[in-house]
Amino acid sequence: MPSIRPRLLVAGVLAVAVATTAVVSVPGAASAAPKSATTSAAEKRRLDRLPTPKLGWYKCYQIAECATVKVPLDYDKPKGAKTELAVVRIKAKDQKRKIGSLFVNPGGPGGSATQFALFAPDFLSDPVLERFDVVGVDPRGIGFSANIKCFKSVKQQTAVFDKMNVAFPLGSAEEKRYIAGAKAFGKACSTTGKTLAGAMSTAEVARDMELMRRAVGDKKLTYLGFSYGTALGQYYANLFPDRFRALAVDGNIDPRQWVGAGSSGNKILDARMHSAEGASRALREILIRCDRAGAEYCAFAAGDPVANYAAIARKLRAKPLVVTDEFGTFTITYADFVGASLNYLYSTYAGEMVTQLAAEVAALQAGGTAAAAAEVSLRKRVQAAKEIGYDFPYDNGFEAQSAVICTDGKHPKNANGWPVATASRDLQAPYFGRIWGWLSVQCASGTWTVRDEDAYRGPFNKRTKATVLVIGNYWDPATNYAASVSSSRLLPNSRLLTSDNWGHAAYGTGTCVTAAIDRYLLTGKVPAKGTVCKAGHQPFTEKLVTGEEPGELSAKSAVTPGKTLPPVVAPKPVSVLTGGR
Repeated sequence: MPSIRPRLLVAGVLAVAVATTAVVSVPGAASAAPKSATTSAAEKRRLDRLPTPKLGWYKCYQIAECATVKVPLDYDKPKGAKTELAVVRIKAKDQKRKIGSLFVNPGGPGGSATQFALFAPDFLSDPVLERFDVVGVDPRGIGFSANIKCFKSVKQQTAVFDKMNVAFPLGSAEEKRYIAGAKAFGKACSTTGKTLAGAMSTAEVARDMELMRRAVGDKKLTYLGFSYGTALGQYYANLFPDRFRALAVDGNIDPRQWVGAGSSGNKILDARMHSAEGASRALREILIRCDRAGAEYCAFAAGDPVANYAAIARKLRAKPLVVTDEFGTFTITYADFVGASLNYLYSTYAGEMVTQLAAEVAALQAGGTAAAAAEVSLRKRVQAAKEIGYDFPYDNGFEAQSAVICTDGKHPKNANGWPVATASRDLQAPYFGRIWGWLSVQCASGTWTVRDEDAYRGPFNKRTKATVLVIGNYWDPATNYAASVSSSRLLPNSRLLTSDNWGHAAYGTGTCVTAAIDRYLLTGKVPAKGTVCKAGHQPFTEKLVTGEEPGELSAKSAVTPGKTLPPVVAPKPVSVLTGGR
């Protein structure tokens, strides 16, 4: 089956800081406000000369309006080749008091903004839904926009992706096979898929969003982006620093690390972004809290959870776990276990879900009476994994993600260097160094040779006219708190908002953080410096209930009645435990 790799992304070292703005005083004179940047002449030339597109809206999905529009493949050649974008809009409930449009992006890269916009009634607060048209624009090459297609057929795609059809490779034989697949993948996107692959940088998507802002009739942009969507937001802020009224980025990528600024481009992506450290730190904290909570609150509390998790991993590395029953046989590898753990760390209920997984695998390894119940639970996950596999239609998710990662940044030249680099990452960030490290192997510059000549690689420190709201949460396993701190320091006119929630990104995880983001979007007012919001849920605060799946939302942990957490794009490692392909 085609392999869909982890969706992004990035992390750093936990630090506590707030953004500060320096004001230079002139003796004997009043301090002057720092001057904000304006859109450059180059970007004005690219965008402002174009006529405003006309969106032919039509009713769709019962609650929305849809449109497609063609935009220049290369903004330096406005009369040249075009690519088509898909747009979805859910109109504000109170049209008379409408502020404008709220553009949203779920991240990835590769996530569909149109589908995310359709989820808006489920995760955005009622005041936001009342005052904004929610707009999703699928980035070029992605979702319902004209798709990047690196292979001529599903058959050709499958032949390559089958070589990469593990959560991550372990051992020389798997690594050699994986690298062979990655090289074939990079070559395919640099030949068959080069037309779009060479025009999918985040800068191009930011330019598309600027054109769509005009198309929906807004004088300035209002934006809410998650995960990789924070990179898109920061790119827009630096390319068009005077053209937004409010821009909130939740779960941040540091754009300098993303592009491989300076000498860091010689390092693999995770060696400069440290996603693995975020996941490793979150896992260790969960296991420590599990131990403190005890068996009444945590399913994995018997003995020393840190040591017991390590023992499970060690046994799986030595020998995969093979489970056979009347329904058949399935195998759980070390990579499956780590991939599943990472996937569950994306949840607000990360603590309960990771420890339940560990308890079940430990029970199977030990055998005896406890193994039967664990087998039933894991069997359900295996069946779910099999049910989503398919050969048709052509799925370009891995290609879409890679086209952005590979085109935006600098990457080491030789894919053969990844085994050593990822092994080093795993020493620095136990368990997760390899799974994050192998994410970018197809981007080796000697393999992925197509380039976007109009990609943007900085600077990323423009003083914007309006204040940017940067949101980070302590225990994010992908875009952890340090990247939000450094992003807020990078942008002179920004405010950092902190949350102590678990999972990926913060919106929807607590009344405090959600209300602060809503207030900013609605009024432009930022929270006070140093604000740290408490989450609606912390792990192991509720007694275990027999028969209840970990992570089920309870009334007391829900942020807003009738609302659920935002479906922010999470990684999908290939794992029989999580349903990856």
